[in-house]
Amino acid sequence: MSLRTKKLFARILPLLLASLMLPAVASARSLSAAAPQAAAAADKLDINTATKDQLKALPGIGDAYSQKIIDGRPYRTKLDLVHKKIIPQATYDKIKDQIIAKQPKPSATTPK
Repeated sequence: MSLRTKKLFARILPLLLASLMLPAVASARSLSAAAPQAAAAADKLDINTATKDQLKALPGIGDAYSQKIIDGRPYRTKLDLVHKKIIPQATYDKIKDQIIAKQPKPSATTPK
């Protein structure tokens, strides 16, 4: 192999390898960006299934509010806590980033 050919390969090879790896790097970046979002949703407390003790652990939620939340179930959205006058807006503002209102998945036997 001539010196000229070796120099050509030395310049082209890194570019070729980089172009082959680019899709893999982009895919890995998109997966790593999606992971924190999924983890954040999983960390939130579901107001439709939480126990009284789990609800009481939220800031501004004591015995009375936790029982009102349980008695007012089910909730379509977490904003229902304010709309149904279960808790005041100020209390909701403290906990809104820590809660979620998941909807039950319809089963195969549930009529449509």
